[in-house]
Amino acid sequence: MYNHGFIKVASATPKIKIANPSYNILEIEKIVREAEAKNTILISFPELSLTGYTCADLFLQNNLIVSSHDALNTLLEKTKNLPIIINIGMPITIGDKLYNCGVVIFKGDILGIVPKMFLPNYKEFYEQRWFTSGNEISNQINKVRFLNKEIPFGKLVFEVKDLDFKFALEICEDLWMPIPPSSYLAINGAEILFNLSASNELIAKSDYREQLVLQQSARAIAAYIYSSSGVFESTSDVVFGGDCLIAENGSLLNRSKRFQRENNIIYADIDLLNLKNDRLVNKSFADLYDDSISQFKVQTVSFDFKEINKLNNKKIVLDRTINPCPFIPINPETINKRCAEIFNIQVAGLAKRLEYTGIKNVIIGVSGGLDSTLALLVCHKTLELLNLPKENIIAITMPGFGTTNKTYDNAVSLMKALGCTIKEIDIKPSCLQQFKDIGQDENIHDIAYQNVQARARTQNLMNYANKHNGLVIGTGDLSEIALGWCTFNGDHMSMYNVNCSIPKTLVSFLVKWVANNSANEAKTALEGILSTPISPELLPVNPKEEISQITENDIGPYELNDFFLFHTLRHGSHPDKILFLANIAFNRKYNQEIIRKWLRKFYERFFSQQFKRNCVPDGPKVGSVSLSPRGDWRMPSDADVFEWIKTLKD
Repeated sequence: MYNHGFIKVASATPKIKIANPSYNILEIEKIVREAEAKNTILISFPELSLTGYTCADLFLQNNLIVSSHDALNTLLEKTKNLPIIINIGMPITIGDKLYNCGVVIFKGDILGIVPKMFLPNYKEFYEQRWFTSGNEISNQINKVRFLNKEIPFGKLVFEVKDLDFKFALEICEDLWMPIPPSSYLAINGAEILFNLSASNELIAKSDYREQLVLQQSARAIAAYIYSSSGVFESTSDVVFGGDCLIAENGSLLNRSKRFQRENNIIYADIDLLNLKNDRLVNKSFADLYDDSISQFKVQTVSFDFKEINKLNNKKIVLDRTINPCPFIPINPETINKRCAEIFNIQVAGLAKRLEYTGIKNVIIGVSGGLDSTLALLVCHKTLELLNLPKENIIAITMPGFGTTNKTYDNAVSLMKALGCTIKEIDIKPSCLQQFKDIGQDENIHDIAYQNVQARARTQNLMNYANKHNGLVIGTGDLSEIALGWCTFNGDHMSMYNVNCSIPKTLVSFLVKWVANNSANEAKTALEGILSTPISPELLPVNPKEEISQITENDIGPYELNDFFLFHTLRHGSHPDKILFLANIAFNRKYNQEIIRKWLRKFYERFFSQQFKRNCVPDGPKVGSVSLSPRGDWRMPSDADVFEWIKTLKD
């Protein structure tokens, strides 16, 4: 996993005794050793975890400060041979001032000390009674003498050179500010942000904390690891729950159970390469740097981890769920909302085009397959929104040499259920004439034989639209556009394509969602369509009058292709990483050689078919991935695929 840019991190809440660093450091050491045994690279503990956050005026007792320094020395000695970076909270005196600090240690050395910037002094908080804010050093680069060493102190970014990532710390209240220090730290390169916190529990406060963590990880395009004090803090006036969270770019990877009575630790594997790619793509993020450096001067502390070779030689299991269907909503609580939102985007796009053109009729070819079904459903909802009669949907079925009774019946049943105007055009006579015109033997079922049919259908739709002042609605989906699985100037062309950014797996999911929420007649038709193999039906049916051309036999399973497409376009992932992730996501369904075969085929088709994508019709972007040449994807039609497939040879 470390070869593919993943970093294992941990967030922990130790069992402590208030004002007893000698005891606390033993519990912290236990957690550190447990985390290191699980091959964790970084671990973080709560604010003032060495002493306890609730020591109050004891922070002004010299004995507590000296004891905490002694305990830190003990931790340095006991972890000097452990390959793990540790962030721990403790009070530190610098001159005549006391700071609430995060201390970063690695293999017996203190790498840097980060003071808390914003000290809450309202309601139950009164930190300014004891501590000095780190804001006073906002435009200074400092080193301080601590435990007989010169140590970087202030606003620090830590660079792990041999692992190629940076991390930084902020402390509790810092996150609650309009512009948290972590925003500047992220702009200065930190991909992993830690918050050492002591946040007490109030009704619904944990939900608010989660929102803050998720939002900050998204704004900073970073991982955000939050560690808060637990139930062993003083309960004189408040209670702490030990809330630990790990988020990555707006997504929650892990969260602890609160109110635990023992040491508590959670883990997650951070995808650094995804974060780096998102920052690379988001040019607005990069443009912030020049403004940031004048307002927030940062020191960079660089060092080498030096243990990566040992980690690479271990069989470390990725502690992260890899979704095999990344385009499909997975949260049962939000499925209805997400599906409705997708339909609303498609409908809004088509409604605007109809209003602008003044056209009141839509022309759509309905095959009985998934794509035309989804497009027809979008047309139906659009006309409903515009208060136009359903008869204005002119749905045309065009049986050809490969059309089966099942798909034909499914198409007609759905059109009837939706109240469309139904037309039927048998394309076989015109195709036979075209075969004769171009000298095509009708018994040779090559690409010309197939594409004559696809173009005949599109020609009929376009001509019918001219005759009846209608708009031809495209049905081809994102997966087909990516793979070039469409006939140039055939189903490749339309006047507006409502499915252009909906991948095949999501098309199927949406149709199923509509079926589950439909009346009996439409539901039966939709279920019949869902149970039919995906096929262009351009080759003659077999002797049993069944579909003889199965798309996925030629181009690979759509669930694999959509997985490849998502990670290629959304994250710019290396082919080796995509293969690694796919082996995890599909390990019980496809073996590595099958995945490798279809990944190679995916790249070969994706590169060779760009010329089709350079001239696709208008259509709405729905998700984070799109192939519109006017928006998301600009690629030369003659780019060489070699560098993408050279590691995928059998």
